[in-house]
Amino acid sequence: MGVDLESLSDATSGAVGSLLSTTVLYPLDTCKTKYQAEVQAHGQQKYRYLSDVLWEAISNRQVLSLYQGLGTKNLQSFVAQFVYFYGYSYFKRLYIERSGYKSVGTKANLVLAAAAGACTAILTQPLDTAAARMQTSAFGKSKGLWQTLTEGDWSHVFDGLGISLLLTSNPAIQYTVFDQLKQRLLKSKQNKTDKGSSPESLSAFSAFALGALSKSIATILTYPAIRCKVMIQATNSSDNDNGTEKDRKKPRKTLAGVGFAIWNKEGLLGFFKGLRAQILKTVLSSALLLMIKEKISATTWVLILALRRSLLLTRGRLKSA
Repeated sequence: MGVDLESLSDATSGAVGSLLSTTVLYPLDTCKTKYQAEVQAHGQQKYRYLSDVLWEAISNRQVLSLYQGLGTKNLQSFVAQFVYFYGYSYFKRLYIERSGYKSVGTKANLVLAAAAGACTAILTQPLDTAAARMQTSAFGKSKGLWQTLTEGDWSHVFDGLGISLLLTSNPAIQYTVFDQLKQRLLKSKQNKTDKGSSPESLSAFSAFALGALSKSIATILTYPAIRCKVMIQATNSSDNDNGTEKDRKKPRKTLAGVGFAIWNKEGLLGFFKGLRAQILKTVLSSALLLMIKEKISATTWVLILALRRSLLLTRGRLKSA
């Protein structure tokens, strides 16, 4: 079975788009993550507003610490988006070939997107956990990737995996909404392309608008689980204060435990603390990702076809030699 070139093109353009959008918005992501990870205690909280995280970095002259964990986050984002887009595109094409349908319905799209998301979550969970711990560490005290991963036993690097699998519904909803709206928009143009040519793409503005809308819907529906996941993966405040206590047994955080802590200390609205920051970050990130992906997909497609032709010519010359 040959390599699926269209899926490979989709995966490559999606991964590059993720890498660029993650880098551009990383300081906002760090502020958001530290804000979400804090739970109000005895009526007091360190960060009353998202901007308090930024001012803390500025006042402590640790502005560059807003980028702590950037390398790990970029690696995680690149791998995750490559695996997700390749899996999603491949499963969709396989479904169409096996079912005989000309397009994928909404229900089937949700299943395919969830399957691709589950594969992605399992493969990238250690990097996701490490990135969250780096971001929630005290400014200037973030550890390296290997040191972060080897803290405690190896099962800790899979903290939050259950919620990550549950949150596969987030990209499933997002990309299903985006894909369905994109198909309707492109159908209205009635511009069909021949096989071997670059696939039809959206304009930058259309891709940005559809990406923002689809991600907003997905984020609102899944936000309580998102905040619980951040709290499970976050570095404990005691670890920041006593970084040398490596041998001390750390209590395992659970979904029930963090859910009870939020309910007991912040009430029902606590499950939605940081929702606006999450929407701002994820909408901008996803919109940028999809916009970049749409704009470079045609170029990626041409480059992959050119590379394939070059490899075929080289193979032919070797056989004839």
